[in-house]
Amino acid sequence: MKNGIKFGVVSATALLIASAGLPIVTANAAKTKTVTIGVVGDTSRELWERIGKRTQKEHGIKIKLKEFNDYVKPNQALADGSLDLNAFQTKIFFDDQNKKLGNKLKSIGKTVIVPMRMYSLKVDKVGDIKQGASIVVPNDATNEARALDVLVQAKLIKYNKKVTDPTVKDITSNPKKLDIKEVDAGQAVSELQTADAGVINGNFAHDANLKDKDILVEQNLKKNSAPYVNLIAAPKDKANKKVYKQIVKAYQTKETKADIKELFDNSQYAAWNLK
Repeated sequence: MKNGIKFGVVSATALLIASAGLPIVTANAAKTKTVTIGVVGDTSRELWERIGKRTQKEHGIKIKLKEFNDYVKPNQALADGSLDLNAFQTKIFFDDQNKKLGNKLKSIGKTVIVPMRMYSLKVDKVGDIKQGASIVVPNDATNEARALDVLVQAKLIKYNKKVTDPTVKDITSNPKKLDIKEVDAGQAVSELQTADAGVINGNFAHDANLKDKDILVEQNLKKNSAPYVNLIAAPKDKANKKVYKQIVKAYQTKETKADIKELFDNSQYAAWNLK
């Protein structure tokens, strides 16, 4: 068993991004605005702290982060008004969730792209995966489809590509008779304690301190990458607010690109100028 992995989920907490010693102000103050942004896990906290320092200095915008441990609640919170913005999801996931929420949300800017990866704490390469091995995949529609694509890329399975939201039931070829288990994306890392391998979302892998040496396969995003670009979302009726545009502008800078490289190395990439 490989060691050094942090297991568990992140509880929903609010993290205030502000320089030490700055006066506390309300959201209605004339010169300082507070914007609450929902994120999933702890992965992007330090990046947003750095962006928050810039928005505070340049625009008088104080950013407050609220962390979630799943991919559904941040959009629900945005729709019901308990968040101002969120920044955690791919375009394909956003489109699916926004439809379910009555198209109340709108994408206002691109952020990063994060390949999904298959990890294992038990084997060192795909070829070592044995007959009947257990593999975990996320159970939400868009992420499960990505995970199945990773397994196809690894030449472990084939599935019916004509299905809009494929699940393990749509697998048409499974030569090793793998036991593919669908779990909540936030629980996939914990499942690696007992499973032989798992396809894990980048933010949860980063928060759990999974290592590059544990990667068996990385999702190939060189073709058709657009659906997997992450974005900043806002309520549709407030999407044109100046303060939100200023936050997007502060994010999409060379400073942020350098921060992404420093903080995440090759686990995620700046994507607002991605062709």
